[in-house]
Amino acid sequence: MPKWASITLAVVNTILFAGYPVVVYVGLTEWGPRSVALLLLLCVVPGLLIRLATTARAHLWPVLRVPLTVLATLGLGAVLDDPRMLLAMPVLINCVLFVNFATSLRGEVSIVERFARVQDPDLPPGGPAYCRKVTKVWCGFFVVNGAIAGVLALVGPTSWWALYTGGIAYLLIGLLFTVEFIVRKAIFRRFGSSLPDRILAPILGPGPVSRPPNTAAEPNSPKPPT
Repeated sequence: MPKWASITLAVVNTILFAGYPVVVYVGLTEWGPRSVALLLLLCVVPGLLIRLATTARAHLWPVLRVPLTVLATLGLGAVLDDPRMLLAMPVLINCVLFVNFATSLRGEVSIVERFARVQDPDLPPGGPAYCRKVTKVWCGFFVVNGAIAGVLALVGPTSWWALYTGGIAYLLIGLLFTVEFIVRKAIFRRFGSSLPDRILAPILGPGPVSRPPNTAAEPNSPKPPT
């Protein structure tokens, strides 16, 4: 994918994910489900077209799985004029992410390991097994996060749904990233030059250092000349 397309998609996706709960809450209060769904469709379709134009056919389904889910849900919301379609979006996104992460556990390389190797192709011993455990943790998070969003969408006020999906959920994701980062550094003791690494390095201490080969002279070996 060209760099301009990647940057454009990253910006659009960030705005959509961060602003979606606020837009839905304000839109349902002021306009109505159909108007909100049509507005969001106008934001989603350009990104989908860029992905279609820049993705190879062999990789279309993995790349388009989430955007097509979003498009279908918003389309139903617009046709049915039903707010439940809009409130169900975070649940569906968590379900899709859970499927992506969980299915990767069936293969030899988990999805977290694939992400990790993009930054560091040379993983330390035990790295793949650790990545597999982290993948399982994220699977559990997607289940819990999606369940909470679903319950709030069904029985809670829209304001509570917006507060959780647009604020608390992101805080929990950030907390999970932070805890995993600290645990990873504590286990493998591999530190770089970034600010978090420089902060944690003196706190956690260096990793185990391999002992140098024994070079001491044997008792019966002659002493070197002075």
